[in-house]
Amino acid sequence: MSASEIEAPASSLPATGWHMIDWETSHRRVRGLQVRIAKAAKSQQWRQVKALQRMLVRSFAAKALAVKRVTENRGRRTPGVDGETWSTPESKWKAVFRLQRRGYQPRPLRRVYIPKANGQRRPLGIPTMLDRAMQALYLLALEPVSETTADRNSYGFRPHRSTADAIEQLFINLSRKHSAQWVMEGDIKGCFDNISHDWLITNVPMDKVVLRKWLKAGYMESGRLSPTGAGTPQGGIISPVLANLALDGLEKELESRFGQRNTKASYKTKVNYVRYADDFVITGISKELLENEVKPVVEAFMAERGLSLAVEKTLFTHVSEGFDFLGQNVRKYGDKLLIKPAHKNVKAFLAKVKALVEANKAVPASLLIERLNPVIRGWSNYHRPIVAKQTFNYVDYRIWKLLWRWCRRRHGNRCKRWVKDKYFKRVATRNWIFSGVHPSGKLLHLLYASDTPVKRHTKIKAEANPYAPEYEMYFEQRLEYAWRRSDEGKRKTLTLWLGQSKRCPMCKQLITFETGWNIHRCYRAAQGRRRRAGQSGVAASQLSSATASRSA
Repeated sequence: MSASEIEAPASSLPATGWHMIDWETSHRRVRGLQVRIAKAAKSQQWRQVKALQRMLVRSFAAKALAVKRVTENRGRRTPGVDGETWSTPESKWKAVFRLQRRGYQPRPLRRVYIPKANGQRRPLGIPTMLDRAMQALYLLALEPVSETTADRNSYGFRPHRSTADAIEQLFINLSRKHSAQWVMEGDIKGCFDNISHDWLITNVPMDKVVLRKWLKAGYMESGRLSPTGAGTPQGGIISPVLANLALDGLEKELESRFGQRNTKASYKTKVNYVRYADDFVITGISKELLENEVKPVVEAFMAERGLSLAVEKTLFTHVSEGFDFLGQNVRKYGDKLLIKPAHKNVKAFLAKVKALVEANKAVPASLLIERLNPVIRGWSNYHRPIVAKQTFNYVDYRIWKLLWRWCRRRHGNRCKRWVKDKYFKRVATRNWIFSGVHPSGKLLHLLYASDTPVKRHTKIKAEANPYAPEYEMYFEQRLEYAWRRSDEGKRKTLTLWLGQSKRCPMCKQLITFETGWNIHRCYRAAQGRRRRAGQSGVAASQLSSATASRSA
């Protein structure tokens, strides 16, 4: 019997296999415990938090969801040092029962390197599948606490928050006529590599024994085991949350020293704080205030956690000179604050496009278009909330020059008119659109960055907590708003998504950009039965989350 023909069991009966797990019930049980953990953390009832966390990590529902997460994300085919992956339903089912605290000993990480923007290499540690699942399990219990205690203006590695929220908060802090005129650009030196293990074990509200084992697991490189004396491994599922917990608290420290927001003391100093991961910006009324009073507070805060500021990247800048943050340039022109794509970011993007074009000198135009369009779309969507129209036009011109040179190289013995007629078509009122015929016969066109409409981003509420019941409708409204603005949401997926109350028909969870989605063509079942994977019935089409449909 195929997976698509297995009927869903009654929720009152225990599951006997991976395909028999009732995901709707599992999500509901885990969600209920997470809400209780967040409520206890908000009232600082830490003994209650510990008891609820223990209950959650021991539950079958949480273990199943942890295995589901690590076997359906992008890294599911990347093994650790043991070479093991869980690709079959049988291996996933057995893995659920391997998630036990007693006798658990994590394996060393497999060390790999990825390139950084400055030409250096960033080390990544890849855990084994079992260690990833254990981290995902304990993350279910830790994230409600981290979201409840997080700094209001921390935006990196947090659910439902993005770089656009951080940039919008900077605009709020600096755009007014009497806003702060100086900023401190802060960068933490080797944040993930230098966080004190002793501080994490003492202050992170989770099982200390398991946390100590993860931190001391070491890593394998070139067949040699190396110990880890500090830091959290970049590549672990729980590492970003551990880093956030270490860095949270600086905003409260600054407010206690320079005044709570919207108070007389804060109006005098204009000290505001915005952080994304390990990059942060602090505003102030003068350079002297930032250098002599704010910086020592930051350095003392970091020193407690075994961290220090990167001297070469910690700068004090007047807003009229402008500064780069998260790939965008923030600068005041007179009394008007404008945020534009940073020059370095534009240069890196054009270098990437050039490398793509030069690496595909002999491919058909349609294939080159298929490879360029996602890059152009992603970059344009990232910068669409800011003042980017002029930059978009410049980028389009540079890409056109690259493609014209690509065409002329392929047909050096042809005249320019012939090359233009072959590769550049007229679409609606626009001429010179780079085009190519796909093997299926469809005519593909290159995307223009300037066709991306510039739309202001609506910032998330600073105090919004995804684990607080009072904000549940707020986050659903924001999700619908994001779908309506997205390219995918403008097509038939938006209609299907809204028609299904924004939820997957299998697991009953919200379909988001993180879960992904699949569109199923539905047909009438011969006996009127509903098969679990395709959800066959009278509907013409149906939308399900990619994770749910893969698990079926």
